[in-house]
Amino acid sequence: MNLILLGPPGAGKGTQAKILEEKLGYKQLSTGDMLRAAINAGSEVGLKAKAIMDRGDLVSDDVILGIVAERMSKHDITNGVIFDGFPRTPAQAEALDKMLAGRAQKLDAVIEMKVDDEVLVKRISGRFTCAKCGKGYHEEFAKPKVAGVCDACGSTEFKRRPDDNEKTVRDRLQVYNKQTAPLVAYYHNKGNLHVVDGMAEIAQVTSAVEVVLKGLKA
Repeated sequence: MNLILLGPPGAGKGTQAKILEEKLGYKQLSTGDMLRAAINAGSEVGLKAKAIMDRGDLVSDDVILGIVAERMSKHDITNGVIFDGFPRTPAQAEALDKMLAGRAQKLDAVIEMKVDDEVLVKRISGRFTCAKCGKGYHEEFAKPKVAGVCDACGSTEFKRRPDDNEKTVRDRLQVYNKQTAPLVAYYHNKGNLHVVDGMAEIAQVTSAVEVVLKGLKA
């Protein structure tokens, strides 16, 4: 089964993708991760992407599609994939449909995780991680059990991503909302868009996603 988890930064796509990986054996395909892996591996499409990025240009849709196709051909793709961060535009969505059709596959579902913008700003701007082991925390929702001490490794050093600030988050959401509105319409018109409440607790979101997937298999 091939899925897209659609949602703005901080909606919980990565969290849900990891859960689906563990429970159902799907593979999360993050375009950023795939791009870095292809470049590090020195594959033909990876070298092409590196040359484009070294020039300071944006990686084109055809190169991204090539990286996706290359990753999907690996032997560990057995039960299906979860696209994370791709497609971003209707043009990319159409290209993905054609690529899957060429592989005698299809996109089974697009699950949109709806989250209020103000909630996302609070979620993202409050995130921080342990500088030593990388365990994630939140200054309101997931504080360390002992203030200033990592639960996992006991370190007292923490760090925060430089782009996890309110202004940057609002800018990212503005871009996402502008790009994604036509993408939501595209999948709605194709009849494979499903919406879940991304503001619910993690377990509740997982349950809602599983209900969608069970409905597809029925």
